Amino acid sequence: MAYGKTGKAHLLTHLHHYNQAANFSPWIVLIDLDQDANCAPTAKAAWLATPATQMCFRIAVRAVESWLLADRESLAAFLSISESHIPVAPETLNNPKETLVNLARRSRRRRLREEMAPRPSSGRPVGPAYTSRLIEYTLTYWRPDVAARHADSLLRLCQDITESVSNWVADD
Repeated sequence: MAYGKTGKAHLLTHLHHYNQAANFSPWIVLIDLDQDANCAPTAKAAWLATPATQMCFRIAVRAVESWLLADRESLAAFLSISESHIPVAPETLNNPKETLVNLARRSRRRRLREEMAPRPSSGRPVGPAYTSRLIEYTLTYWRPDVAARHADSLLRLCQDITESVSNWVADD
């Protein structure tokens, strides 16, 4: 079951409750760092200093889009662009979402450009089908094991989930 789909502010407001629930059952909470802190450990200490025993709390450095950018080969295929246009170190980007939108603007596929990139006069940061296209990419193309080799925060998430699941299973 997924909670907190109403944004980061809502998730942070309810994080204490999720953490309390993690005293009784396993919870995985994932949040973007964005520009809220210089580094994930600082944000983690501020947002959830003492995680419950069954809480796996991870922060995507800068944004989840950096993890998607980390699998350069599959993203290039999905966007129909050259892999050389995709940054090699996505977790160093200040705004991975903007980078991903700008890459979509380069796509040889007109429909993808129109769906992922906003119209110039819209004032929006993303196109009308940005989220659904990223879901499609994630489910069909993205290889988290490959991406984790190029995104340390994703690698740590994968390791934490593996360890947490092992602990949760052992405790049953």
